[in-house]
Amino acid sequence: MNSVSVRALLVRGMLAGLAAGVLALIVAYLLGEPQVDSAIAFEEAHSHEHGGEEAVSRTLQSTAGLATGILVYGVALGGIAALAFCVALGRVGRFGPRATAALVSLGALLTVYVVPFLKYPANPPAVGDPDTIAKRTTLYFLMIALSVLLAVGAVVLGKRLAPRLGAWYATVAAAAGFVVAVGLAYAFLPAINEVPEGFSATLLWRFRLSALAMQLLLWTGFGLVFGHFAERLLTPRPASGTRTGTAAPAAAPTS
Repeated sequence: MNSVSVRALLVRGMLAGLAAGVLALIVAYLLGEPQVDSAIAFEEAHSHEHGGEEAVSRTLQSTAGLATGILVYGVALGGIAALAFCVALGRVGRFGPRATAALVSLGALLTVYVVPFLKYPANPPAVGDPDTIAKRTTLYFLMIALSVLLAVGAVVLGKRLAPRLGAWYATVAAAAGFVVAVGLAYAFLPAINEVPEGFSATLLWRFRLSALAMQLLLWTGFGLVFGHFAERLLTPRPASGTRTGTAAPAAAPTS
């Protein structure tokens, strides 16, 4: 793949990430923000500090701030995923551009979000000790790095086992190895449970579901949009009405 194609795919990946970010923004605003408001109300009701002014108003946070954050996030991840697509195309199996885009999106969803989420799930405001935020952030990004590295290792293992076991059994063996390795990471990394007493379990569950739904829609949207872009770029259709090596049929003579 030449540099022109990579550049074109990078631009299309960022545009697809922007489009997917719009979809994720809708979910975040409709499903996530009501849970955030409820969590903030709980925090304010149980806080001993009163009378402080917000540096940024809640209205701005839930509209322009939310949109900016999610759209920039979508564009950045779209660009990174497009580069991952360039590496994966033709190297993970005999898949076309559309199928490869779907595989990259699914892999990114699982490794970058779902696997770390199951160990360190998203929390709304009022959940978490401010004194441990640095530790929690470090552990979360460490889990992301481990998940991505283990996924890459599973792909390499599957390709090496394929000549001896066949594609199906090699894939099963690699997936099993990934699950075992992630389980060991879960066991050795410290658990964090800082949910305050009296915090609604239903609110916590709804917030985490909305966060998961946002990521699911983000990566599904990216896979579909970017797959369409990549397919059109890498496998252009011939001009309509012409076929290579064939002539148009002559009109039948009239008497």
